[in-house]
Amino acid sequence: MASTKTVTVTRRGAARWHAGHLWIYAADLVDTGGAQGGEVVAVTDPRGRRLGWALYSDRSQIALRWIAEPDVEITRAFWRDRLVRAAALRQRTLGSAQAYRLVFAESDLLPSLIIDRYGDYFVLQTLSQGMEALKPLWVELLVELFAPRAIVERNDAKVRALEGLPPAKGVLYGTAPERVEVLVGDRRFELDLLEGQKTGAFLDQQENYRAAARYARGRVLDGFCYAGGFAAHVAAHAESVLAADISPEAVARARRTVAANALANVTVIEANVFDLLRELEKQQERFDMIVLDPPAFAKNRAALPGALRGYKEINLRALRLLRPEGILVTCSCSYHVSEEVFLDLLREAAADARRQVRILERRTQASDHPILLAMPETQYLKCLILQVL
Repeated sequence: MASTKTVTVTRRGAARWHAGHLWIYAADLVDTGGAQGGEVVAVTDPRGRRLGWALYSDRSQIALRWIAEPDVEITRAFWRDRLVRAAALRQRTLGSAQAYRLVFAESDLLPSLIIDRYGDYFVLQTLSQGMEALKPLWVELLVELFAPRAIVERNDAKVRALEGLPPAKGVLYGTAPERVEVLVGDRRFELDLLEGQKTGAFLDQQENYRAAARYARGRVLDGFCYAGGFAAHVAAHAESVLAADISPEAVARARRTVAANALANVTVIEANVFDLLRELEKQQERFDMIVLDPPAFAKNRAALPGALRGYKEINLRALRLLRPEGILVTCSCSYHVSEEVFLDLLREAAADARRQVRILERRTQASDHPILLAMPETQYLKCLILQVL
């Protein structure tokens, strides 16, 4: 499956790989050796020493994505083994979970490949030219190893445009129903695998749902609720839950989640959460817990200043709305907002709100989204559980 093409990289590019990072950028290519986008290529340093095998892209700034040491043979068995190892990790850590990320790209040494499992249904994303070329193989291996009812392609992520790949969405194998009912965390969800955000659910928050539930009591506000993941998990411990989202589609999904779990104490409304927080503050409303899990405010570095203002505003208003001893569960999925920066803006928000706040838990994405130590890009989700004193 590997081509005979060899790509030569600069000393800087080679040093990056030796440090454990799996990407080499186009600026560090010396000679592409006639390689075509999507091929598996051999990679050498300027002295001709073999560095390993990589997926090559002729469109992206991420030109090479490391996949194996130079002495490894890139065959069907190689790819199958990587998939089996990823599945074995989830089996050990998640046991009988129904919904989880089976493959988390670079963190499973399968760069730019995402595979999510929802019971007997699998959702596939091939986000580079190399993985796109291997797409038929991944379908074949999933059928061979898991006998799924259906495999759905959700290649509508914008990042594919950077690879010169068109958006694509549809069923690659089997038959997918309009909605799939599955346990996400500890609650039942009716998921639309073809139309929902991401691949159907926010699997990276499952462990944070459970963590939030441990602190829930009294009156709860769940801002940016999407399908109601936090709201559904905290409901059993709360007197009432008000869940809000600006998207009519999200509100419909959250209401389906409420109905599927018979949650009589949860109300879902369509609202701009920024406006809602201002209005609740004006009305002098108070809550015992507030959850803030907004979409990524900073899609890139250029958007960072505006994103930080947005994060500070919603957290400032939430802190003002909380009763003493109240709990704030606040999240950021913006990679460009580091945990350090997030903590700084929360300190500023607490000071402006004149609230003394302590950290109860510093959390990140769920364990089925493991973090590669040498690649900070694989860690993106910040989830802090704070208490107002």
